[in-house]
Amino acid sequence: MRARNMAATTVLALLASGLVAGIAVADDDTVPSKDDVHDARTAVRAQLDDVAAVRARLVVANQRLQQSAVAAAQAAEAFNGARWRADQARDAATEAQAGVTAAEADVERQRQAYSDAVVSSYEMSPELTALAGVLDSDGIDTVLQRTETMRNATDAMSGNYDEFRASAVVAQVARDRADRALDAAKQAEQDALDARQEAQRAADAAAADAQSIAAEKGALIARLADLQHVSVDLARRRQSGLEARAARAAAAAAAAEQAQEQEQAQPPAPTGTPTPTQEPTQQPTEQPTEQPSEQPSEAPAPPPAATPAPKSGAQAAIAFARAQIGEPYQWGAAGPDEWDCSGLTAGAWGAGGTYLPHYSVAQYEQSTPISASQLQPGDLVFWGSSSDPGSIYHVALYIGGGRIIQAPRTGRPVEEVSMYYWTAPNFFARP
Repeated sequence: MRARNMAATTVLALLASGLVAGIAVADDDTVPSKDDVHDARTAVRAQLDDVAAVRARLVVANQRLQQSAVAAAQAAEAFNGARWRADQARDAATEAQAGVTAAEADVERQRQAYSDAVVSSYEMSPELTALAGVLDSDGIDTVLQRTETMRNATDAMSGNYDEFRASAVVAQVARDRADRALDAAKQAEQDALDARQEAQRAADAAAADAQSIAAEKGALIARLADLQHVSVDLARRRQSGLEARAARAAAAAAAAEQAQEQEQAQPPAPTGTPTPTQEPTQQPTEQPTEQPSEQPSEAPAPPPAATPAPKSGAQAAIAFARAQIGEPYQWGAAGPDEWDCSGLTAGAWGAGGTYLPHYSVAQYEQSTPISASQLQPGDLVFWGSSSDPGSIYHVALYIGGGRIIQAPRTGRPVEEVSMYYWTAPNFFARP
């Protein structure tokens, strides 16, 4: 009898909450049958399964949103890389053309020198022939002198010709190099244009995906609200809380992993050395009673001077980046009012007195790689899709305490967040 009453109470409670609908009830309204109880339990399980399925679809939607953002970031940094390579190629072409100009000027000088030698040889030839040297000589010394002069003139003319030919070869090599450099610059500029178009397509696709996924998530949350018999607003807040809790858990796990790496990186304390807590326990009981009573009567020490604003180095970089918080993200931008990820870090370290290219991969390559356990304020943290630094697609400025300043992506302005806000970074470097 007790079991039947409990079953009846369960089904009535389910019916009252609206979780069970369309279940056939026995003729006796107060005593559900075993089939009624079974059907009620089955409905509850099915409904819980529906909730789990909706939440799983929300997880997938969030993953798609993240993948879309990564693809957009990769395309934006690919454009920065192509633009950087184009600048380098154009500089190389300019340098090569300067080499051509110098080589051609040298060829002209050698041509003139050779022409002068030929003319001089022709003008002196009547006097330098061996026969003239014998017929007109006043003696053997004159013959020898004229013969030596003739030999020297011939050698000089040959030497001038050789230098002219060498200069001509050098000039031709310089022209070939300049042509190749110019072709490379044109190709690099075309690559940069293509990368720019691809970055725009990726940004547009990410924006469209975000809008589509937002609509999909809205429908899923409305379905959750219906299944849980709560308002849509409450369901949305519940879902946001679950996602925030998952993000905090992931951040805590990543931070714990980094702390463990730092602990492992520290050398163990040498055994047999006295601990630093042994001596301080004796001194405070011996001397503090006399001196403190005498010195406070003297004039107090002047207050410390105000700390000047940092002018260089890591602190200046951090101060610059912090001043940009709230300014919008724009791929390819490097200030003064819009930024992308590598544009912000380049601008920050530029304020600190260190040049960094506007390209995350090049920033890593031109800095000193470090481990996560070695991070200090002002260092750079990078995200890459593999263990190859060439896969880096995002960079941020580390400010200490596990936090960063970054220009994240379209729709999110420059911000200060945990460096585990997204996924854990996998490259670290010090400019």
